[in-house]
Amino acid sequence: MVAEPSIILDVEYGTVGPVSLRLDVYSRDVSPDADAARAAVVLIHGGGWFRGEKSKERPLASMLVDAGYLVFAPNYREAPDATFPASRDDVLTAARWAVDSTWAFDRRKLAFFGGSAGGNLAVEASIATGRPAVSWSGIFDLLGIVEATDALPATPTSQDLNAMKSADINQTGRNDAFLRWTILGEVGGDRGLLAGASTTRHASATGGSVYLANSLSEFVPVDDPRAMQSALSAVGIGSTLQLIPGTHHAEGYTETAIGPSLAFLHSVFSAGPA
Repeated sequence: MVAEPSIILDVEYGTVGPVSLRLDVYSRDVSPDADAARAAVVLIHGGGWFRGEKSKERPLASMLVDAGYLVFAPNYREAPDATFPASRDDVLTAARWAVDSTWAFDRRKLAFFGGSAGGNLAVEASIATGRPAVSWSGIFDLLGIVEATDALPATPTSQDLNAMKSADINQTGRNDAFLRWTILGEVGGDRGLLAGASTTRHASATGGSVYLANSLSEFVPVDDPRAMQSALSAVGIGSTLQLIPGTHHAEGYTETAIGPSLAFLHSVFSAGPA
């Protein structure tokens, strides 16, 4: 029987004013040599940039540990108290903390992994650092989505998000009014910030390779990851896009996407330094 991962909770990785930024570390130590050679993943929770919590990532973190990874799962500042680019800045701070920490892993092998808003942040971090990313149902062209939904009110969800598992949220298909609400919340209602917050509009030739997944009829319109892939291609960055039938969103299609996602990470890390 495989032992459960070791979990260290609420490690402080930084502060912003009075706010303590904390992450959880998931590991399964094997030997000094094996631990020093393993890769690490910064696992970023979703929640529309306004909710969500690192503790909900335990099932996915355990899968990554079982695949041989050391996992850092950070909390980050959320709207409405903190808006763009606070969440992105915090994820990058967590990655720098991980690299500077005493945890044993190969510093050349660090990836970002997230779903929904976490998928956005994973690709943002990939662009900023040149490291690979896995994004499930990431939200990318924030400006384009808001402009396309200008005829709709920005409406919060009626789901009890705090009581739900990540894999159960937003699983019934499109909800453009709620998607619009989450995006506008991330920029504090300031439409002038939308272009800068739109990942598709600042893809970079120095970014890392990306694995994208999205369902065909889900919460995030399928044109969005397609546009992200096109933006990456335009600057010479390789990517894979897995399109999944149905309405499942992000961790709702874990069973379908985890195998190809792990194969992508194995491939990029086997090819050499990120």
